[in-house]
Amino acid sequence: MATAAGVEAEVFDELVRASSRLSREFGFKDLVSVLVEQAVDISGSELACLYIYENPEEPGGKLKLYYQRGRYQVSRSMAAEAEFVEFLEDSDESLVVLDRGQPFFADIFLHPEMSSGIALPLSTPKARIGVLVLNSKIPGFYGKDRFYFLDSFTKLASGMLDNRRLFDELKEQLRQIESLERYQENVFSSMTNLLITVGREGHIEYFNEAAAERLKLTEEDIGTPFARLFKKALHKRVFDRIEQCEETGELIVGIEGIYRKDGEEMDYSLNISPLKGKRGRHEGITLLFADQTKERELKKKMNVAVEERRYVKDMFARYLSNEVVQNLMDNPELIKPGGDKKIATVLFADIRGYTSFSENKEPEYIIGVLNEYFSQAVEVIVEHRGYIDKFIGDAIMAAWGVPMMSQEQDAELAVTCALEMQKLVSSRERTFFRGDASKLRVGIGMHTGELVAGNLGSSRRMDYSVIGDTVNVAARLEGVAGPGEVVITRATKDLLGSDFRLEEREPVKVKGKNEAIQIFKVKGRKKGA
Repeated sequence: MATAAGVEAEVFDELVRASSRLSREFGFKDLVSVLVEQAVDISGSELACLYIYENPEEPGGKLKLYYQRGRYQVSRSMAAEAEFVEFLEDSDESLVVLDRGQPFFADIFLHPEMSSGIALPLSTPKARIGVLVLNSKIPGFYGKDRFYFLDSFTKLASGMLDNRRLFDELKEQLRQIESLERYQENVFSSMTNLLITVGREGHIEYFNEAAAERLKLTEEDIGTPFARLFKKALHKRVFDRIEQCEETGELIVGIEGIYRKDGEEMDYSLNISPLKGKRGRHEGITLLFADQTKERELKKKMNVAVEERRYVKDMFARYLSNEVVQNLMDNPELIKPGGDKKIATVLFADIRGYTSFSENKEPEYIIGVLNEYFSQAVEVIVEHRGYIDKFIGDAIMAAWGVPMMSQEQDAELAVTCALEMQKLVSSRERTFFRGDASKLRVGIGMHTGELVAGNLGSSRRMDYSVIGDTVNVAARLEGVAGPGEVVITRATKDLLGSDFRLEEREPVKVKGKNEAIQIFKVKGRKKGA
């Protein structure tokens, strides 16, 4: 029969071995895996679940299942109001229930077949991490030896998990800082204006590539007094303005002059601004030179088809994202005169309940309701690179794939846009469809296929639009969609890949088609997609 000292020694040995396994892991997930697996292997438990706080800083926050060992079906989350969780949070001590028949803490049992359980808090004096719950089918299973091991092991693991999480957070912050620094450096490097920063002591601390090239600066000039380096190249009034900026902290703009160095001249315009740190502390100044000599040379060399670019901008600026419009202005040949066949995805979004809602309403009120909705729906469409073809009463017609085309991406953007529109309409925080209009909803139908896109009209008035059977099918399909639904055809589905959750519907007959069309309801995007 083992003595108490022998049991304690055995528990200590197991704890040392398990702790050694912990110390060899570096990732948070790996530490969790070792914690749960070792706890089960050494204690002989039949079920173990580790629940992590979704938001450790939020009192009473929910816990989600992070790691499980055991073949039993368990809850994927744990409410903070659970009786045993509240006990752990209040006492920060482990809890053992030896018999299922006891009247308290019945929620410690994760499955009906379990008869005893132990719950252990994973926490440090400064942070909550989660809860480890182990169950056994055997009543009275968690005796003194198992309790000592599990309690000591989880306390040791808590410190390691917290340190790892803090390390991961610090690493992520460092990554963001480095990313921001690279972004800032790229911005400064790509500037055509000449940027120089001067520290509090008057020494050069930074200059961008444009300044290095035009002002003939090198890395060796970093740390050199600005006044000494530029004394002969700049007029004395520039240094007077620099001194003024340092004393008053005011921005000084529009200083003009000529920079002279090594027999070369540069006509410049200069802005001087204070460089401030935390709490407004003076850290130096920033000098931004505009090379007016180079600007004049560029204007002489420019040969831009101004009227053609203005025509493109006037035609599309109201209906497309700035990114797409700029691409068209840079490549106006993408828009062919007359019509052009394209494969495109067409969307029709119609307000459900509009007819009955508009009865006995003043026209001004109805137009106000529509404009509030249209203004936000248009932003969603433009944000997803759609082309707004027209407004038809209470409906919006938009297309993806015109004037530029990329079939798979167009279909995915169009369906994503439709889901975002429905999310906007169903949101409690929406700023439209209020009051009498609060019950209005939107049905959306979409189809992908060949159409003709081009300038339609006369010499007096001409619009860029799309026509064809694809447009007609999309319009008919919008009538099939119920309130809050997005319905698409097989042609659109085949371009989406596997990122969306779809529900096949009964094929429908639409006007102008002999065969029924196969349709699908888009229920949303898959998690992680």
